[in-house]
Amino acid sequence: MSARRKIEIFSAGCSACDQTVELVRRLACPSCEVSVLDMQQAPVAARAAQLGIRSVPAVVVDGKLATCCAGRGPDEESLRAAGVGQPA
Repeated sequence: MSARRKIEIFSAGCSACDQTVELVRRLACPSCEVSVLDMQQAPVAARAAQLGIRSVPAVVVDGKLATCCAGRGPDEESLRAAGVGQPA
């Protein structure tokens, strides 16, 4: 069995977050495991802080914050560069 790429989307449930969820799901490959995490839950917010997430939406690929999410919003090119849509 092949390895799975773990993609976490940190979301506040806003329309920008919803658009990011749709984009990631569209780009995701069969071996991508996509999770949407609610920032209103304390454990999720704590994990986000550990990862250095300062704004949402934010995308983490295999435990690493995608560069697109460190200052500006996610876009297709930077998500693909982070590994979204590619087998692990």
